[in-house]
Amino acid sequence: MFDLGTQELIVIFIVAFLVFGPKKLPELGRTLGKGIRELKTAMRNVKNSIDEAVPDVTEEIKGVKSSLQDSIYKSVESNLKDKENDKEEVKEKVEAQASQDLNKEGGEGVDVKKETEKNG
Repeated sequence: MFDLGTQELIVIFIVAFLVFGPKKLPELGRTLGKGIRELKTAMRNVKNSIDEAVPDVTEEIKGVKSSLQDSIYKSVESNLKDKENDKEEVKEKVEAQASQDLNKEGGEGVDVKKETEKNG
């Protein structure tokens, strides 16, 4: 991230020495070291917390996934059954209509036969 070479670090230390002075520089270094140590500890704690939470979240996700798959399967299955029932109803209606049409045609044919027999 920071490509600091030896020369850059020496310049930074000289500027810090001039700004803060020889008495404040060790105290500033100690404070900076403590701050970095606390930051590392906090980051380690956060990482450990996340590592502990991952298995729990993974199990919850698996549970939600399986229940979602089950509900989708049931929904699709019921829709398919409804469509099959609708097809059967339509087929029955068509067959009923066809038989009615055949009965009407057969009835007209009988009337025509009766009239032809009467006439001659």
